[in-house]
Amino acid sequence: MKRSAKKNYELTVLIEKDEDGYYVARVPALRSCYTQAKDLVTLRRRLREVIQLCLEEEKPAAGKFVAVEQIEVRA
Repeated sequence: MKRSAKKNYELTVLIEKDEDGYYVARVPALRSCYTQAKDLVTLRRRLREVIQLCLEEEKPAAGKFVAVEQIEVRA
């Protein structure tokens, strides 16, 4: 059986802190790729693991990171 060559991916990750104090990370290029943790060290470890799993099931969507903005609106 021939092994396929591994490919390097550079992926954008969005990290937010939720109302319970957990860090939540998601990879927009991979539909089902997200994880959470109480601290950033654990989050980054889990993120690498979940990215590996997601890459086994899907290829990243094409796109180029442009910016993240935070907008305040009054409603």
